[in-house]
Amino acid sequence: MRWWSVANFVSNAGTWMQLTVQNLLVLQITGSAAATGLSMSVQAAPGLLMSVAGGAAVDRWPRKLTAAASQALLGAVAFLTAFLVAFDQLNLGILMALAAVTGVIATVDGPACALLGNDLVRTEDVPSAIGVGSLVHNAGRLAGAALAGATVGFLGTGAAYAANGLSFVFVACVIPFLRPVHKTVPRAERGAVPAPRRGDGGAAPQDDMTVRQGLAFFMRRPRLVALAGISGISAMFGRNYGLTLAVLVTGPLAGGAGAFGTVSTVLAVGGIVGAVLGARLRKPSVRLVGTLAAAGALLQVVAGLSPSLAVLLVLVLPMAVVESVSDTAGTTVLQTDPPAHLRGRVLGVWGSIRTLWGLAGPPALGLLMELAGARGALVTGGLLIAGAIGAGCLLHRRRTAPPVVLRTEETVAAEQRPALITAA
Repeated sequence: MRWWSVANFVSNAGTWMQLTVQNLLVLQITGSAAATGLSMSVQAAPGLLMSVAGGAAVDRWPRKLTAAASQALLGAVAFLTAFLVAFDQLNLGILMALAAVTGVIATVDGPACALLGNDLVRTEDVPSAIGVGSLVHNAGRLAGAALAGATVGFLGTGAAYAANGLSFVFVACVIPFLRPVHKTVPRAERGAVPAPRRGDGGAAPQDDMTVRQGLAFFMRRPRLVALAGISGISAMFGRNYGLTLAVLVTGPLAGGAGAFGTVSTVLAVGGIVGAVLGARLRKPSVRLVGTLAAAGALLQVVAGLSPSLAVLLVLVLPMAVVESVSDTAGTTVLQTDPPAHLRGRVLGVWGSIRTLWGLAGPPALGLLMELAGARGALVTGGLLIAGAIGAGCLLHRRRTAPPVVLRTEETVAAEQRPALITAA
């Protein structure tokens, strides 16, 4: 697990280094902000369309081999991009194609690496492993963003892609030496997807339902549907602090780029603190995720009313901590609730849902900001999130409330009759 954490830190640093310079590269090639947004959408689109199929592949194929192969392919794409940049052969069409290929590979790589990390620890330690993963992600994000500027300044844009390629190669080389903890799979799970019978010459009858099994399981689990709802409402009207807080700091609070950089740093530090706290969770629930999301939404409301940058900085840290703990708890539920043979497909379904929210959230929030301003968007969005989660909690309580039994004279007489017979 220590080796896996080190590899993930290196990989996350490389990925964030590339993401930091990718927008600059598109602007350098095209000079168009619209093209920059299009490149991000092209890379995200495969997650919306193919994540379920990618999760099914993770359930079918050996996990270590799948993760190593996907990391190697991502490294090859990064090296190819660096080569094209170095020889000035990269144009917008090629860049879009490479972004789409990266998105397709990521639909397999994401669930494969997530579940491989869980395989390295005992079942009771999975929440801690997910918390460590969140901590590594935030630390890699800070390191990658810091290294990106230095790398581009001294070595050029292509060097950032080459560094990211090396980070993928490092992960692929570490994976063969990992030793997963062997978990005993319950007999019910082993029999859920029977293997093909010898001599059939084909797949088992259930094999053609692989993707549908994941979709059906997800939709029939109320707690997973509720988790998707909480994540959706939060993504639509909150969480996009890179957009809302940037406008708030540079607009009503009259700050500059340096002030927003300070806010971003505090957000990152809060994410790390939240990951450490989230790693201490043992059996998180969807109710905990909803409670934390509602608390974060109320903090967002107060942040929208901040009279100064100093007050905003005081509020940003707990906002980030609550968001990080909520994310860690939700990820733990998502990765431990399904049976082992369905986890890849469930993560695939989640990947499609998360991509949908990710694509729909920024435009919806941008429209809200156009109508209500930065402060109004933060306040209105926070109230909508907290109100929706509260309404869902009340609805769940009504549905699960025990029935009220009315005691009539007949029921009282029926209850007393055995005692009278015994006395006689």
